[in-house]
Amino acid sequence: MKTFLFILAVIMAFVIQSKVTIFGIPPSLTVTVPYYVGLRNGSRKGILTGSLIGMIEDSLSGNILGPHLLGKGIVGFSGSFFSGSLFRWTPILGMIGLFSLTILDGLTVLIIKMIFNIQLIPASRFITTVLFQGIMNMIAGVFLRPENAE
Repeated sequence: MKTFLFILAVIMAFVIQSKVTIFGIPPSLTVTVPYYVGLRNGSRKGILTGSLIGMIEDSLSGNILGPHLLGKGIVGFSGSFFSGSLFRWTPILGMIGLFSLTILDGLTVLIIKMIFNIQLIPASRFITTVLFQGIMNMIAGVFLRPENAE
């Protein structure tokens, strides 16, 4: 049952991310899944989940495999740092964690795409997009908690 709900959550993240825009900016909901898995289950499962989701996202985008795979893998790995093992978990820490990891994912994807000259976007558009996606994901950071949180 847990696996089914997890797969459903991933599919819903992809569908919502591809169909919904707010002020012309799509949300980056696929960042929340590896963050949550890393937060709840540790860095190994977080990296595996993030890499799998990133590989799916890369294959759906039609570009090279790698930018989202690496970005989401880093998010899954880093999510474990916000689980209370390094810092005491609070809703504010969850918000800061998901905001910063959304920006880190966006930067990773952009840098790889710039290296391979795949997609060049203006810096102002990138900053606006990533900051807005981080703010949208920040709200979910309050609700995604590690198992040991009070």
